[in-house]
Amino acid sequence: MLRELRSSVLFTLVSMILLGGVYQGIVWAIGRVAFPEQAAGSLIRDRRGWVVGSQLIAQPFSRPEYFHPRPSAVDFNAAATGGSNYGPSNPEHLAAVRERLSRLAAANQVPVSQVPAEMVTASGAGLDPHIPPAGADIQVARVASARRVSVDRVRDLVQTHTEPPTLGFLGRPRVNVLELNLALDAVLGGASSTTPPHESRR
Repeated sequence: MLRELRSSVLFTLVSMILLGGVYQGIVWAIGRVAFPEQAAGSLIRDRRGWVVGSQLIAQPFSRPEYFHPRPSAVDFNAAATGGSNYGPSNPEHLAAVRERLSRLAAANQVPVSQVPAEMVTASGAGLDPHIPPAGADIQVARVASARRVSVDRVRDLVQTHTEPPTLGFLGRPRVNVLELNLALDAVLGGASSTTPPHESRR
């Protein structure tokens, strides 16, 4: 009996050490060596070296001189990712989409038919950092007007920051909103050149 008990306890301890510590340590070490940027959170820094966000997590932007992200069902709270869980025919979901569509079309002075579905629906995690190129295109005129620059200058930045499908065939082209907005400030000047990053986007 004692022998079996000793074996069980020893097996439990060894398993805890291997699977609860050693394995995680090995994975962490591999990540830090092979993928240091991703292992650190894919952080984005501004030209002063301040961490302003992550390539993987959306942030809210509402000022007219910035491109705006997709809606978020969790109010861009990275600690509470998730979707609304509303079905496509849910009345509350449809009402929210109609309201977003109307507001977005009016703010950017474009027909509702030009607004991509991604711009009025939240992603599954609520933190999608990307928008489709068409979602950026409908905002170009507004951003250019707010910054008092030509539409072509803003559109060039959008094209420069449009990422192709992964490996050339997985997914679709996309634009990282935070990276594009930082590029706008870096190239054209903006609020974040004099204001701490967390205060510059509302």
